[in-house]
Amino acid sequence: MQKDPANRIQDYLVFGEFGGVNAAIEDSSTFTFLSSERMQEIFQHEIKGCYLYSRHTNPTNESLAKALALLEGTEACKVTSSGMAAIFCTIAQLCGSGDEILSNRTIYGGTYALFKNFLPKFGIYVNFTDFTNLEQIKLKITAKTKVLYFETLSNPLLEVADIREIRKIADENNLIIVVDNTFTPMIISPKKLGADIVVNSLTKYINGASDCIAGAICAGKDFIMQLSDVNSGASMLVGPVLDPLRAASIMKNMHTLHIRMQQHSKNAMFLAENIEKLGISVHYPGLPSHPQHELFAKMLNPGYGYGGMITINILDAEKASELLVMMQKEMVGYFAVSLGFYKTLFSSPGKSTSSEIPKELQDEMGMSEGLIRFSVGLDNDMGRTFERIKKCMNKLKII
Repeated sequence: MQKDPANRIQDYLVFGEFGGVNAAIEDSSTFTFLSSERMQEIFQHEIKGCYLYSRHTNPTNESLAKALALLEGTEACKVTSSGMAAIFCTIAQLCGSGDEILSNRTIYGGTYALFKNFLPKFGIYVNFTDFTNLEQIKLKITAKTKVLYFETLSNPLLEVADIREIRKIADENNLIIVVDNTFTPMIISPKKLGADIVVNSLTKYINGASDCIAGAICAGKDFIMQLSDVNSGASMLVGPVLDPLRAASIMKNMHTLHIRMQQHSKNAMFLAENIEKLGISVHYPGLPSHPQHELFAKMLNPGYGYGGMITINILDAEKASELLVMMQKEMVGYFAVSLGFYKTLFSSPGKSTSSEIPKELQDEMGMSEGLIRFSVGLDNDMGRTFERIKKCMNKLKII
C-alpha cells in the first residue's frame, strides 16, 4: 500500500462481463439462487462473487469501492448515496447513547447541523474545539469521548489539522479518528498519517462532473463488515444505496483524478498568489502566509499540489454579494455551491454551505460575511480568468 495513490488505481484492472475495458453495470436490485441453503449462507455471511440484494452489495458498487480503498490506502470501502450518508452511517456504527464526539469547530455546515442538532436525538453529543490547537483537543476530551472528527482541510477556512500529532492523542485516550478527505483526495492520504476511517463526498473532486451525489467510507475490513451486518450494520439497516449506473460513471472518472487534481492545484496556486498581490486576504495552504503552510507541505503526497480550494475575505458583505453575481456575468465561472467541477464555482459560505453554523460561532472562527469560497476549475488560461476577477473587483472598488 506504499505506492502512489494514482499508481494503485492505474494497476487496478476491472473487466466487463464480456472482457470490456470498463466494469460491467449490474443493473439489478436482486439476484437468483439455485438452492435455499446457498441463499441462507450468503444472507448471513458475505461470500466473494455471490450476491443477494443490492442493499447488501452490488458488483458494480463493489468495483468502485475497491478502487476507493486503493485511493485511500485502506483495506476496504463502502460506497453510499451521499457524503452525508457516509458520515452518518460511520458515526451511527461507532457511537451509541451516552457517547461523545469531539469535532473540529470548522467543518461543513451540514455536518455541523448533523452533529449539533440531530445526533442528540439519539443520545450522542458533540463537543467542538479548534483542531489546530492540540492542547485544546486534550482539554476537551472526556471519559465519554469516543471519536475525534475533523476535515483534512477545513470547510471553508482551509485550516489544517496535524493528523500525526492527533493520532498520538487518540492513542493515549483510546479514541477513533474519522477524517473527511473531500477537499484533498490523492493530495493527502489520512490513513497513512494516522486516521482510522476516511469519509468522502464522491460528489466533489473524485467524480468531478457535478452530475451525481455519492459518498464513501474507507476503513479496515472489520469495520466495513460491521456496517454491512444484517442485524446491526448502519449502512445495511439505514440503506443509503448508491445506484450502480452512477457507481460505474464515478469509476470511469476516477482514472483522471490525478490529472485533474494537478490542474486544480496549479490553477488555484496561480489565483491565490495573484489575488494576494492585490492586497486581498487569501486563505490557501500553498501560500507561505497560510498559518499551517509548512505542516500541510509535510503531509502532502508529492506531485499533486495544494488543492483547488481558495477562500478570500473582502470584508464588505454587500460588495461580496455583488462580486459573486458579477463574476458569473464576466464568465469567471458559476455562482454555485459545491466543488470539484471543471468550471470554477464560487459562493459565500456564511450564507450557504456554512449557514447552519450560528452567527456568533462564525464570528469566533473568523468567518466574515465578506468571505468568498472558490473551487478553482480546470481553466486552460488562468491568467485570463484572473484578469476577469480583477476587472470585477475594480468595478466594485474592492481594489
